[in-house]
Amino acid sequence: MEASRSSMAETDEAAPGLRPCPICGKPGSPRYKPFCSSRCADIDLGRWLKGSYVIPGEPVEEDEDAPPGREGEDR
Repeated sequence: MEASRSSMAETDEAAPGLRPCPICGKPGSPRYKPFCSSRCADIDLGRWLKGSYVIPGEPVEEDEDAPPGREGEDR
């Protein structure tokens, strides 16, 4: 049992060459790469799901002759 605990501890520690965590700046962990912990990975996932990360682009113009979207359809 001791061998499995030591191997788990090794995976949680920062390995040389890993970048700092993009969320908090602590050393990254190979287990949660590129983050330092599951907490920071969850924070990043939440930002993606909320739409906080956006790539700017040109605005899309609505075509007046386009068929109506599903919002206006009766079922």
